[in-house]
Amino acid sequence: MAAPCPEDPSLERHFKGHRDAVTCVDFSLNTKQLASGSMDSCLMVWHMKPQSRAYRFAGHKDAVTCVNFSPSGHLLASGSRDKTVRIWIPNVKGESTVFRAHTATVRSVHFCSDGQSFVTASDDKTVKVWSTHRQKFLFSLSQHINWVRCARFSPDGRLIVSASDDKTVKLWDKTSRECVHSYCEHGGFVTSVDFHPSGTCIAAAGMDNTVKVWDVRTHRLLQHYQLHSAAVNALSFHPSGNYLLTASSDSTLKILDLMEGRLLYTLHGHQGPATTVAFSRTGEYFASGGSDEQVMVWKSNFDVVDYGEVIKVHRPPAPLATSSGNLPEVDFPVPPGRGRSQESVQSQPQEPISVPQTLTSTLEHIVGQLDVLTQAGVAQ
Repeated sequence: MAAPCPEDPSLERHFKGHRDAVTCVDFSLNTKQLASGSMDSCLMVWHMKPQSRAYRFAGHKDAVTCVNFSPSGHLLASGSRDKTVRIWIPNVKGESTVFRAHTATVRSVHFCSDGQSFVTASDDKTVKVWSTHRQKFLFSLSQHINWVRCARFSPDGRLIVSASDDKTVKLWDKTSRECVHSYCEHGGFVTSVDFHPSGTCIAAAGMDNTVKVWDVRTHRLLQHYQLHSAAVNALSFHPSGNYLLTASSDSTLKILDLMEGRLLYTLHGHQGPATTVAFSRTGEYFASGGSDEQVMVWKSNFDVVDYGEVIKVHRPPAPLATSSGNLPEVDFPVPPGRGRSQESVQSQPQEPISVPQTLTSTLEHIVGQLDVLTQAGVAQ
């Protein structure tokens, strides 16, 4: 069972400096810096310490689409519509090396957990893996038949997952460079994908307003959320593995409790589409960006325990719906938001939904069946 939330998430900081929509955010390892990229072609590095000046890095010739700190925090990678990747040293000088990575917009950049390599995804329909220190091209993964919007390494660095406008999510083995599985259940372009901290599951967000969670061992659909009223643009797992954060064009951020398979919070802060979200490496904070040019930093206020212990737990999400068998999928109605304004940022806890007794017993029966299926799977 997930621990009850002691407090609602709260807006901590508000960073203004971008001159166009914010496209991406990422925290450094020690949470002292937050990087953001924008359609204004600039990268900003904000300091979490109050009254510290931000760094503005100019170098890309077109919109910055993605940003990621190396695991050590000593390097910062960014990708752009100008088809290049830049590796920055995130200090006051903001020196960078630049290389032509793809033949079209670079949509995504992500370092492996050992920092030795990074993966990029592009509108040229390829995923590419690079050596960090030599910035040397290693190999390409090319089975997608449309733009690739996102690619991520698994926590152990052995797998890569990619999400594409061909409506598929693909799982790749880094050593053999082969596609292990294609997940084809999305009804639209897949915008964002990431590994659960345990490495056992992936979550993907789509233009069809859904978020789906799959088991990478059995390839079974574990959870399916239809909570946003517009495209889901980005997602981020809490380091404990218990929560998933989403950002949508419906202007809201949502926090899902993966252990209970329900919506915990709907956050209203951005005017217009919320384009990006990321938890800090400890999960104490999360950041969001939007078309309103704003970067917001929120205090999570949940799972306030020894993070060293939490991060060891890494429980995979509880299975709620399965794509095998004829088990019904139950979508609960979600109470509508209560309006939004920039000044009063609301964190709206999910109101309890009264469930008829018949439905409760049906659900208990389904859960019982799932337990039996799970045990049967283990017995085999």
